[in-house]
Amino acid sequence: MKLTVIGFWGGYPKQNAASSGYLLEHEGFRLLIDCGSGVLSKLQNIIQPEELDAVLLSHYHPDHIADIGVLQHARLIQGFLGKKNSTLPLYGHDMDPYEFSKLTYKEITKGVAYNPSEILTVGPFQVSFLKTDHPVPCYAMRIEADGKAIVYTADSSFKDEFIEFSRNADVLLCECNFYRHQNGKSAGHMNSIDAGKFAQKADVKQLILTHLPHYGSISELITEAASEFTGIIILAEEFQSISL
Repeated sequence: MKLTVIGFWGGYPKQNAASSGYLLEHEGFRLLIDCGSGVLSKLQNIIQPEELDAVLLSHYHPDHIADIGVLQHARLIQGFLGKKNSTLPLYGHDMDPYEFSKLTYKEITKGVAYNPSEILTVGPFQVSFLKTDHPVPCYAMRIEADGKAIVYTADSSFKDEFIEFSRNADVLLCECNFYRHQNGKSAGHMNSIDAGKFAQKADVKQLILTHLPHYGSISELITEAASEFTGIIILAEEFQSISL
């Protein structure tokens, strides 16, 4: 598996950047996980919109889905220009019927509801879900292929169920929207200490902090998380690529 960070800012993108979006590739299959503001522009540095095979969405807050509409129009326009594209499946939960309905657009994209209690097969990937603690329905994902596992927390405050869900993951892509002195629980987010303790208890191989705050010195998040986690910790960065 190859994971590439497209966007990593929480809430909204910083100047010339993007909010949540991650490209996962394996055996020629290209899966985009979340599609926040600025993601489509940044994605085109790596692949074109018509080259995606599927999109998987954690929830319907704008910083995770804002570019779905422009992705749909990009594939529509490329069709007008003569490129024959198959209908792109957009996988999301159907607990918000209005937002889910917008995933289907003409013959360009098709909304596909995943069942969070079952394993979803998308191309070469097997995806398990865990409902998170967030103000709206949101699902973390454990994505596995060829014996490797990546866990993406999406948006959530810490919950004990994360530990077994993430056990021995090769990569924990963990939201970290707050510093150690802040309590993000009421907002449905984790701080650096939450992330570090989580990674340590789950015995993951590598912790990537993402969904980052717009203020303060974000490098401090690594120092703070390292007080709890003894493994590898890095901050998400644009176009950062990890091969497993």
